[in-house]
Amino acid sequence: MSNSYFDTENNRYKSFELPGARPHYNPDRPGQVEHIFLDLNLNIHNQSIQGQCNITLLPIRNGIDRLTLDAVNLNIESVQVDEVPQKFDYDGQKLSIQLDSPTLIDRRIAIAIAYSLEKPQRGIYFIQPDKHYPHKPTQVWTQGEDEDSRFWFPCFDYPGQLSTSEIRVRVPKPFLAISNGELIATEADGDSKIYHWSQQQVHPTYLMTLAVGDFAEIRDEWNGKPVTYYVEKGREADAKRSMGKTPQMMEFLSEKYGYPYAYPKYAQVCVDDFIFGGMENTSATLLTDRCLLDEKAALDNRNTESLVVHELAHQWFGDLIVIKHWSHAWVKEGMASYSEVMWTEHEYGTDEAAYYRLLEARSYQAEDSSRYRRPMVTHVYREAIELYDRHIYEKGSCVYHMIRAELGEELFWKAMKTFVQDNAHKTVETIDLLRAIEKATGRNLLFLFDQYVYRGGHPDFKVAYSWDGDANLAKITVTQTQAKSDQNGSNSNLFDLRIPIGFGYKHAEKQNDASSELKIFKVRVHEREQSFYFPLEEKPQFVSFDVGNNFLKTVELEYPIPELKAQLECDPNPTSRIYAAEALAKKGGLEVLKALAASLQNDSFWGVRVEVAKQLAEIKLDQAFDALVVGLKDSNPHVRRAVAQALAKIKTYSSYKAVKALVEDGDASYYVEATAAHTIGAIAAANLEEKPKEEKVLKQLKTVLEEKAGWNEVVRSGAIAGLAELKTSEAALNLILEYTKLGVPQPLRLAAIRALGKVSVGQTPTNVERILERLKELAKETFFLTQLAVLTALGNMETAKAIAILQSLADQTADGRVRRYAEEEIAKVQKNIGTDSAVKQLREELDQLKQQNQELRSRLENLEAKSK
Repeated sequence: MSNSYFDTENNRYKSFELPGARPHYNPDRPGQVEHIFLDLNLNIHNQSIQGQCNITLLPIRNGIDRLTLDAVNLNIESVQVDEVPQKFDYDGQKLSIQLDSPTLIDRRIAIAIAYSLEKPQRGIYFIQPDKHYPHKPTQVWTQGEDEDSRFWFPCFDYPGQLSTSEIRVRVPKPFLAISNGELIATEADGDSKIYHWSQQQVHPTYLMTLAVGDFAEIRDEWNGKPVTYYVEKGREADAKRSMGKTPQMMEFLSEKYGYPYAYPKYAQVCVDDFIFGGMENTSATLLTDRCLLDEKAALDNRNTESLVVHELAHQWFGDLIVIKHWSHAWVKEGMASYSEVMWTEHEYGTDEAAYYRLLEARSYQAEDSSRYRRPMVTHVYREAIELYDRHIYEKGSCVYHMIRAELGEELFWKAMKTFVQDNAHKTVETIDLLRAIEKATGRNLLFLFDQYVYRGGHPDFKVAYSWDGDANLAKITVTQTQAKSDQNGSNSNLFDLRIPIGFGYKHAEKQNDASSELKIFKVRVHEREQSFYFPLEEKPQFVSFDVGNNFLKTVELEYPIPELKAQLECDPNPTSRIYAAEALAKKGGLEVLKALAASLQNDSFWGVRVEVAKQLAEIKLDQAFDALVVGLKDSNPHVRRAVAQALAKIKTYSSYKAVKALVEDGDASYYVEATAAHTIGAIAAANLEEKPKEEKVLKQLKTVLEEKAGWNEVVRSGAIAGLAELKTSEAALNLILEYTKLGVPQPLRLAAIRALGKVSVGQTPTNVERILERLKELAKETFFLTQLAVLTALGNMETAKAIAILQSLADQTADGRVRRYAEEEIAKVQKNIGTDSAVKQLREELDQLKQQNQELRSRLENLEAKSK
């Protein structure tokens, strides 16, 4: 695949493919791996493993005399095949076994590899208390996706191979060991205990797992199958609060996917220092312990519920049906993310689900516009982990929703059930999903996949409306602004979609009732600009483009103010009301302000009120403050948080006073408190006539840091963000630096590290040097999340010296994600420095000289040609 997939005109979209990217394919298969058996002895104190890996292989061809396995930084002690020692080569990456007797078709061979490892870099993680964090639990856990299982056992490490597996592991008492499948035996052995787990259903190596710790076990069940939660002792109540809906979710997904949960148990283990949110290991999901909610956090944090349903959905999409190659990861990640939408709809209603989808779409669009644009299916990359981005999660979810909208409820679920039933315990590619849809419904959706999956991007619509009163005609003009005309006048990147347009009527007798009737027409939008005319009996009050908002798109409405106001008030779809609020805010003025203010108080759905609060802050009128401040009393914490955030933009003494009250008196929500702390910093940093004294705000934030320790350090991290706004304050910098020390609770420490970049841009050269020194120190730490925080900080700096630290991080890290982010942050710093106006001027002068030089050269060439 060439880069022509990317719309690189004027470099509007950066390429996903970095230098060194190449096509990746699954290796040729020597045969079918039938079974993997790991027999392990764990020495937690020394962070080492002594083990044996037995692999049963059924050869697929005669005469194979060499087998190549993935094995990174292991000590390979011996290799036997059918109990006969074999010659082998090992280079620290690949284990190459020279077979004494070449393979015969269908004659099984038993490979036994004795090996050990110590202080592993990845794949398996040893978590232990140290002098800085004496209360950290002792745990061991694995993380295989994408290609990290090879760091803890030798294997054919790619998703195309499915086999059964078992793990027998010796751990010190009183530790528990949790793994895939069912526990078939345990035995005591002196001070140790041996756990023997067996997974009878086939799965890929990246889903094999082991989690060891002194956990509390909470038991639940679904249809007679054990459902267990493992957490640090003392957090049992948080476990029930956070994961307690799992049995209902299993019921819901079994019914939706038309296939009962396929494994003998479902365990969820919350581990410390986890490098993802969660990982769907077959029948034994690992989750970050930061997802555990206390009572107050549960008020406005549904992320945990979404995480739990996401990993559970993978037990079907990802584990029961396995992707054949990483390039098709959207098939599983998109459905797991869409299951978050489905669960939200099931549990909280259609408005909540619509808003959830809007946020997913925006999340993907932010990556598309600022990071890169790519096809969802591509096998050209440097490392497979690069594919795990918002294109496969959030965009993938939106694509599943478009399939559902296209097929309708009944056919969509019929298609999904067919897909699951036909491919259970097998590997799939994107084409298999298309085939299942066609088999179940007769519909060929390749047109949708061609536009949204196999190429990058989405449509950006501009929609204009006018009414012709003489002819009773509504005119709608739709422009696809993403499409650029090329030299031949043809348009690349056009979308061809059938989009419903609705005209809304409010009935006089139902004046107070927001239910309005929509008259709907479907139109085919396929050109760069099209106008449509609709004969209507009477003038509509408002217009709804893409009724239901099922298509992944951006939309800019160019309607008159009366229509936008009516839509904000009456459109039954929350997303449409939000689009109307955005369009109104662009127009500005007092009439608009009043309409938004009314919506902030009256809209029945909190998501719309949140978005209206954001738009109110965009209106540059003094009255905006009065309209907004009412929202601090909203019953919904999300709305209070959005209002506190919006007040940061208003930057007046009154907005400071309003938010200061939240900082001092607190709020029922941690997130509202955190946002308030951030906001007072932002207001204090603004150039106001009458402004809160910086020292006063510093003191308030310091008080938060001293008194508000607690759940995931959300509140104190808000205070750190507030300090980072005080970019010229040395005192703020000193406080932030204090919190980057080891021993500070990890979430707070990470927030402080990230804040160093933001606070650096107004500091004196001496202080910038101090920041760089500190980040250089921190860059030596190997923990993934610390490295990410260091990258974020450096990327926000405006000095060339940050580039050297980023470059050394990129060169030294073993993590593909860290390397990629480091390179992206280098580009960001270069851009930050390039915005220096003196540099810009020099560049322009140089360009002018080049231009003149070129003209002179051209004239010279001309004269020479003539003189000859």
